[in-house]
Amino acid sequence: MGKVCSGGSVKKKAALAAAAGAAIYSFLPSAAGKLYYRCSPKGSDRVLYLTFDDGPSEAYTGELLDILKQYGVTASFFVVAEQAAAHPQLIRRMQQEGHLIGLHSLNHVSAMLQTPAGTIDDFRQSMEIMKELGVEPVYYRPPWGHVNLSTFSCLRRYGLKKVLWHVMAQDWEAGISEEQIQYRLLRRAGNGSVICLHDGRGRNGAPERMLEALKKTIPLWLEEGYRFRRIDERRDV
Repeated sequence: MGKVCSGGSVKKKAALAAAAGAAIYSFLPSAAGKLYYRCSPKGSDRVLYLTFDDGPSEAYTGELLDILKQYGVTASFFVVAEQAAAHPQLIRRMQQEGHLIGLHSLNHVSAMLQTPAGTIDDFRQSMEIMKELGVEPVYYRPPWGHVNLSTFSCLRRYGLKKVLWHVMAQDWEAGISEEQIQYRLLRRAGNGSVICLHDGRGRNGAPERMLEALKKTIPLWLEEGYRFRRIDERRDV
């Protein structure tokens, strides 16, 4: 006579199966993508790629654009589609001042928490909004770098290229100071680095501290001979 599984055993197996499914669906693809990007060659040129996520923000993005204009820096903005729709004037200004505009999802939901249908709808709505704003994104940065299996089919469908980062300064943290942000940027960035900062969201006015750090850091980078490029000027994208 075969053994009858206890209720606890069945629940354990179900939990293990769910965990394995989640790992295959999102965790492993996300982790592998981050590892690949961080280990990929950055080049030896004295070039930095400034990128900004989570905007546009009425409170911070205009000032950020002022700073970039002051120093003649072009950057890449990965915008949240709903935020872009709320601030079309900032999108127009990005375009007019020569910045690249990429996509950073509809409303900043992690792909680990999205169903396949939810992922497809996120991309569909995002691309419709961007089209209405006169933007045709080529580059996509997933929130937190998280993807799932449906993300890849959506990237192919819309002709998008995934872009991650080499350097973060944790500039979204509630208690971080502008000095800490600057220290991390100067210590972590080097030739060919893709730097990810945030002009939206953040805790306790964190983007304002990022802006103050950037005002001090860009001149130092320029003195060190760095040039600034957009993501579409990288050789390997």
